[in-house]
Amino acid sequence: MVPVNTPLFKGNEKKYLNECIDSGWISSEGPFVKRFEKEMAIYVNRKYATACSSGTAALDIAVSMLNLQKDDEVIMPSFTIISCAQALVKQGVRPVLIDSDLKTFNMKVEDIESKITLKTKAIMIVHIFGLTVDIDPILELAKKYKLKVIEDAAQVLGQEYKERKCGSFGDISIFSFYPNKQITTGEGGMILTDNEDLDQRAKSFRNLCFTKDRFIHNELGYNYRMTNMQAALGVAQLEKIDEIIEKKRWVGRSYNKLLNDINAISLPTVKTDYCENIYWVYTIVIKDSYKKNAKEIINELEKFKIGTRPFFYPMHKQPVFNEMGLFLKNVLPNSEKLYKKGFYIPSGLAITHNQIEEVSENLHKIFT
Repeated sequence: MVPVNTPLFKGNEKKYLNECIDSGWISSEGPFVKRFEKEMAIYVNRKYATACSSGTAALDIAVSMLNLQKDDEVIMPSFTIISCAQALVKQGVRPVLIDSDLKTFNMKVEDIESKITLKTKAIMIVHIFGLTVDIDPILELAKKYKLKVIEDAAQVLGQEYKERKCGSFGDISIFSFYPNKQITTGEGGMILTDNEDLDQRAKSFRNLCFTKDRFIHNELGYNYRMTNMQAALGVAQLEKIDEIIEKKRWVGRSYNKLLNDINAISLPTVKTDYCENIYWVYTIVIKDSYKKNAKEIINELEKFKIGTRPFFYPMHKQPVFNEMGLFLKNVLPNSEKLYKKGFYIPSGLAITHNQIEEVSENLHKIFT
């Protein structure tokens, strides 16, 4: 089996975990949590960082930090993971969905302004699969209409937009450290900001909104703390981030070379005017001229023991939201097409050249 992802631990992970065990500091009170927060903030050039239990938790906290009210609107892409929309819907906020660009998979920036209303309070940027959103036009819109910006950089740690690190844009940015991300803490996330008041709110929401009088609460928060052991993994992984990014791009270049003769598929966009692909995952989109869809190809690859994942199912088609009466009139054809025609192949950090060649050989068998 060639798995779709296998994490890589080649640094100080065992050393730092043993320090946690030997010291007895295994909970969220341990010193690695603050160290991980500090080093992440430095890496992406933010002033403040708050570690938490997952990327989904980071989004929940980010939305809570902005004091959004029921029926406020936040503009976001339809083509993304459900965590983004869920964080809004759970708090009574209405997501306003934007369709995707077929080359970058990111939301079409040119469609945003027409969706801004008096109820619009924020824009959620979500970088998809390794290429960034075109951020500058969004920041200009946010300034023009006095909107807040949440940057979901979960998939692009180490990526840059115009030579500036992703995770440094907007009022709040978030990361995920799930095992398929560039660095992993098993489960885990991070909220970053340059605003001290927002940082204090993040740390409060993460920890059940405890006050100085510990068991007196003025707001409802979450138990979304990161453990010292998770943070120890994160610190060790972050030490190797430059090697990790180079490995990701090596995987992308290797597949580009091996698969460029398959006429039935479109390979990832290598670069745009503002960024170079980091290949968080290696994506394939089946061309319209080829009769099979992504599910059929995924099933065929499974017979060859090649792991895959489908693309995101668009938010406007999600049954759970439709049953709530949301998005029933949305028509976003690019997002729907990407789901039907797109999937990604093994591209985790532990993948070898022999495995890449094996995946390529089987894709050739299927498509030719």
